[in-house]
Amino acid sequence: MIIGVAVVLVIIVIILVVYNIKISQKIQKFKNINQKITNLQVVQDFMNTIGETSSVDEKIKKINNILIEKYEIKYSTIVVFNGAEYEIKASNVDERHWDSLKSLQDVDMFKDSIQTATPKYVTVNSENERLPYQKMEFGRAKSAIFFPLYIDNVYIGYWILESGTPHDFDNVDITVLEVIKDNIVSVLKTVVHQKTLESIVRTDLFTGLYSEEYLYGEGKKIIDQYTISTMCMFKIVNIEEINKNYCRELGNEVIKEISKYVQENISEDYIFVRYMGPKFVIAFSGVDTEGVAAFINDIKEHIEQMRVSLPEGDGTYTTENNENKNIDMTKQEVTPIINVVLSSYYKGTGLEEVLKKLEEYLDNADKNESDITNI
Repeated sequence: MIIGVAVVLVIIVIILVVYNIKISQKIQKFKNINQKITNLQVVQDFMNTIGETSSVDEKIKKINNILIEKYEIKYSTIVVFNGAEYEIKASNVDERHWDSLKSLQDVDMFKDSIQTATPKYVTVNSENERLPYQKMEFGRAKSAIFFPLYIDNVYIGYWILESGTPHDFDNVDITVLEVIKDNIVSVLKTVVHQKTLESIVRTDLFTGLYSEEYLYGEGKKIIDQYTISTMCMFKIVNIEEINKNYCRELGNEVIKEISKYVQENISEDYIFVRYMGPKFVIAFSGVDTEGVAAFINDIKEHIEQMRVSLPEGDGTYTTENNENKNIDMTKQEVTPIINVVLSSYYKGTGLEEVLKKLEEYLDNADKNESDITNI
C-alpha cells in the first residue's frame, strides 16, 4: 500500500517536473518572441528616424532616446570620434559628467576592449564603491557595459550603458545588446553621407549664397515639409562671352547683380543657391510648376533688361581675347541672358537626380537658347 502511494507520488512529481519544464520552455519562447518583436520595432524606429528631415545629430539623439525607452536603460551615451576629438553625440547623463564620459578611450580597462572590438562589463559590489572611470560622480552609476563601435573595421567611438545598481547587467543577454550596437553602427554609417554634406556647405564669396550642398542637408529639410515642390535651375548663357570680350571682373559683377535681384524678390520660404559656376537653383517649396511660371517669367524679363557695368574707380582691365587691349570697364555695359528649366520634385524621391536632370538639359541646350522649359 505504502509502496503504491509512493510510486503514485513519484509519478505525479515526474509529471509536474515535465510540466514545469514545458511551461518554462514556453515562457522562454514567448520571451524570445517578445524580444524579437521589440528588436524589430526598434529597427523600424531606427529606419524611420533615418528617413526624417532632421540633422545627423538630431537623428542620433532620437535613436538614443529610442534605446532608453524600448529597453528601459538607465543611462545611455553614444560617443563618436570626429577626426579631431571625441564628442558626445547623444546622452541622457547630466552634462557635468560628459568630460569623463568622452574620455573613456584613455581608461586602461577599456583600451583592451577597443583593441579587441569586444564589449567590457564593469560593476561594483556595494553602494559605497564607484566605477574606476568615474571622477566626480560617486553615486550615479554602479555598473556599466562598454561597446566599441566600428565601421568597416575602423574604430569610430563607443556606446556605453550604465545603471545605478551594482551587478545590474549580470544576467543581461549580451547578444541582444550586440544586435542593438550593430544597429547603432548601421545608423551612423547611413547618416555619414548626410553629415559630410552638412559639413562642406559653403557660402559663395561673390553672391553670399549657399553652395549646392546646402540643398541636400538643411535645404532638403525645408523642401520635404511639402509633398510636391518645383525645382528651378537657370544658367547665364552669355557669361563666357562677357568674360572673353570684356573681362572676368565684369562677368563676376553680372553674377553679383543677378544674385542680388533674385534674393530681394523671392519669398523667405524658398531656397536660392549658387549651384555651380553660372548656374543657380531656386527651390519653390510646396508650389507646383504652374504656380511659379508667371514669377519666373517676370524674373527672366527683368534680368535680361539689366545693364551691368563695373563700379566707377575699378580702373581698366585686359580682355581675355586680347592681352594687349586695355579698356575702361566702368564705361562698358553688358546685358545678361539666361536659360531656365523647371521640374517637379516629390518628397521621398531623389533630389539629386532631379537637379542632375536639370543640369544636363542646360549643359546640352543650344548656346543661344534663352527660354523657360518645363521637363
